[in-house]
Amino acid sequence: MSDQSEPPQGGPFAGLDTALRFLTTLPMPWPAPTQRDGFAQAVPFFPLVGAIIGVVLLGVGWAAGLWWAPFTRAALLVVAWGVLSGGLHLDGLSDTFDAMMSWRPRERKLEIMKDSRIGAMGAVAIISVLLLKLVFLAETGADWWRAVLVAPMLGRWAMLYATARFPAARPDGLGSSVQGRLGLAQLLTMSVVVALVATAIAGAGGLCAVLLVSAGAHVLGRWWTHALGGLTGDTYGAVCELAEVLALAALSAAG
Repeated sequence: MSDQSEPPQGGPFAGLDTALRFLTTLPMPWPAPTQRDGFAQAVPFFPLVGAIIGVVLLGVGWAAGLWWAPFTRAALLVVAWGVLSGGLHLDGLSDTFDAMMSWRPRERKLEIMKDSRIGAMGAVAIISVLLLKLVFLAETGADWWRAVLVAPMLGRWAMLYATARFPAARPDGLGSSVQGRLGLAQLLTMSVVVALVATAIAGAGGLCAVLLVSAGAHVLGRWWTHALGGLTGDTYGAVCELAEVLALAALSAAG
């Protein structure tokens, strides 16, 4: 008799399981599914993982609001947001800006991105993103719950867009394992679904967030592809973080 707590190996569940394990620190009460090429199958589930992060943050924000003022709640949400992602995307953000702001040749930029140390521009990027998230989230006021549901989803949709629309910088890197695995029709379908969900949650503000994140993801993708010859795992993380900031900016302005 099979153990009911263990998910089926392979199939759609395995892709979601892999995405949750890679993009979050949420504990899974079952062993990781064993399958080949699992990460490529996980990519289509990125926006859903963002939605799940948003639901968890909704609980954090509700609990924080029982004891603290809105600004303190916003600060706790930003901290919880980073913890839920394990700092993965913030690490990619710092590596990307250390490389891009070095103004070195392409190969040297790629070497800098592999360095585990954080440079001055990487530190500035992390601090700036966290501060912007804090102030924009605080500015949403009573609509904070809409923001924490929409922004993480759009951030991970932006990662999905980047993997589908731009080439990988390294033949043996993370980008090469997922690049080209998502067809244009599938990308369009998922984009429409994400846009409808964001609009249903946040109305016109949600639609503005979708448009701003779409433009931002495309501009960043083109910029970094021109500079690096393609995208890497670090740049995907940077796209996610900056897309979340853009989403919060649009939602706070619309509110």
